[in-house]
Amino acid sequence: MSLADLPSLLLIPPLNCLVAACAGAVLHRRRAGRVLLAGGLAGLLLFSIPLVSGSLIVSLESGLPPQPDPADPPQAIIILSADLSQVAVPGGEGFTVGRLTLERERAGVALARRTGLPILVSGGRIRLGAPSLAALMALSLHADFSLAPLWLEDQSRDTWENAARSAAILRAAGIDSAYVVTNAWHMRRALIAFRAAGFRVVAAPAMPDVPPRLALASVLPRISAWQESYWALHEWIGCAWYALHA
Repeated sequence: MSLADLPSLLLIPPLNCLVAACAGAVLHRRRAGRVLLAGGLAGLLLFSIPLVSGSLIVSLESGLPPQPDPADPPQAIIILSADLSQVAVPGGEGFTVGRLTLERERAGVALARRTGLPILVSGGRIRLGAPSLAALMALSLHADFSLAPLWLEDQSRDTWENAARSAAILRAAGIDSAYVVTNAWHMRRALIAFRAAGFRVVAAPAMPDVPPRLALASVLPRISAWQESYWALHEWIGCAWYALHA
């Protein structure tokens, strides 16, 4: 996470619910303050329920495009980056791909082994002093999966640029279609970006989610549900924003 992520963190639940609750606590002597406090606390509780967060995530994953026509298959695989992790190494600190990026790599590698298609990894620098995500992905693919990407797109800062820059690299290589690999809940926004770039892609979602079931465990608050709720609402807002600019 970087300072550039702070505005979205503050504007999207659940953190904005905490901000509202804190503001309401300060202004609790006024009716508006009490409304803010109650609304903020209710939002924090709502978005901590796995049934709610899981339903929000699954709503992003429904209706994705079907598999490609066997007569006109994609010619490459694009793996989109997500996050990185800072780790201790001999003599100091280093960086490696984060959990979400590794999930996408794993799905991309499985697809590459099944199809024999070349891989493009996409992701620029998201933290000062760190290598590009594309460079970290190339290292990870080699070390963890004994594979090497054919192309590195290492300048993009977001999904919109992932699509535009990846499309330009593949077009220059004579390729006009590709599988795009990313987490299932991120796929909808990625497809909008690639359509805007005028590049034909086929969805190859990683880690698709199972719809939540109504059970005691699914209605008891859980910290991880806040993260899911944030991802889901961030994506729906991003989809609406991208659709306005497509």
